[in-house]
Amino acid sequence: MAEKKESIVMFPYMAQGHINPFLALALRIEKRNKYTIIFVNTPLNIKKLRSSLPLNSSIHLLEIPFNSSDHDLPPNSENLDSLPHHLFPSLLKASLSLKPHFRKLIYNLIHQENGQKPLCIISDMFLGWCIEIAQEFGIFHSIFITGGGFGSACYYSFWLNLPHRNTDSDEFVLPDFPEASTFHVTQMSEPLRVTDGSDSISVFHREELLCHWSKVDGILFNTVEEIDKLGLMYFRRKLGRQVWSIGPVILSPGSRRDFGVSSEVCKNWLDKKPSYSVLYVSFGSQNTISAWNMMQLAMALEGCGKNFIWVVRPPLGFDINSEFRANEWLPQGFEERIKDSGRGLLVHKWAPQVEILSHKSLSTFLSHCGWNSVLESLSHGVPMIGWPVAAEQFYNVKLLEDMIGVCVEVARGKRSEVFHEDIMEKIKLVMNESEKGKEMRGKALQVKAIINNAIKDEGNSKGSSMDAMDQFLNAALNLKTKGKFNNEV
Repeated sequence: MAEKKESIVMFPYMAQGHINPFLALALRIEKRNKYTIIFVNTPLNIKKLRSSLPLNSSIHLLEIPFNSSDHDLPPNSENLDSLPHHLFPSLLKASLSLKPHFRKLIYNLIHQENGQKPLCIISDMFLGWCIEIAQEFGIFHSIFITGGGFGSACYYSFWLNLPHRNTDSDEFVLPDFPEASTFHVTQMSEPLRVTDGSDSISVFHREELLCHWSKVDGILFNTVEEIDKLGLMYFRRKLGRQVWSIGPVILSPGSRRDFGVSSEVCKNWLDKKPSYSVLYVSFGSQNTISAWNMMQLAMALEGCGKNFIWVVRPPLGFDINSEFRANEWLPQGFEERIKDSGRGLLVHKWAPQVEILSHKSLSTFLSHCGWNSVLESLSHGVPMIGWPVAAEQFYNVKLLEDMIGVCVEVARGKRSEVFHEDIMEKIKLVMNESEKGKEMRGKALQVKAIINNAIKDEGNSKGSSMDAMDQFLNAALNLKTKGKFNNEV
């Protein structure tokens, strides 16, 4: 009789940038064939996940009740990707309503298994309250931070300390993270820059998020130890918890099916271009830039003489998921000219990003530097031009440019104006055979090799990330075996 598998409960925040790495992690654990994965989320997210799971996957998808209309959100709004920016905090606060439902779900799971508890709960960094439920039932608990160590450390320290409120200078250091060097006030998201610590979103961050992180049994990071030591060191020192870097966990190509252009069209277009000749431009699923900056970027792309693929979405002030109006937001005749010349490919809403970044003709990625995009770029040895607009993206760029040397920053923030001449200058700096450009590409290829080595899994020869995954699973199993978590339900 086959030995019963231990179950692992996974619960990401309701945003594609969180769900995707959680799913990639679930698929990686599933390959070990030792665990039953129970993946929890709200109904519409689960429905979408059902269509993206591999046909042979054994992952169990469980719905947790949620009605967005109960929280002053538009109907059927269960994912950050479907909301305008000003409603992001509302969804974050609404996630607290999931707490009693998640408790009931865990209770039912245990009773269905005749008292057998899950091996562990892996929850999102934005669902810190899961620790209370894990402790109530005596279950090993870890949060999975889908960002990098350095960016998350800066994010944590900024919200915890609000250092810009303690100085009249535009530059300052983080009091508990001086190793991160100096920051400028422009390297902060708008909500963080204006808060004094008393507003509801700041209170939420401090009381419902950050305070829970120090109570968990461990923290998983979607990063690689060798390129992100400083940030991981901060959390080990600050929280005194076990920290495991298990990344990168990235969904394989083809996991999305709602691209604005097919993979075949992209591949055929890229196949006609010389090696290292194409610039890829994308600001991710939740970000956009101002109409002014969009016009300047278009002028730079047309003027720089480089091949490019640009994923376009409506500018600030418009519904990011609405139809893109090229005649209004781009220079007159831009789309027709680049199409006729064969030099540019404009993609609406979504593009098969991993397939593009892995193509031999790809040279450089102009990106908002969200961590998923960073990992996808570096995993293929592609240097970056950074244009951070929100959250921890500013700190990711600082890591990539100042500490790793694979990025140059071209602009900062959603509303700061940048001119097309400056954008062209950065594009040429990276893509032309300048010393700087060659140096960046060389370092990006070195990082690619480090990443490949970290996820190596060949019998007794395992990379650092795969070894960290073993350590995490063994820690959960050891504590369960020793009886630390034998509370009665």
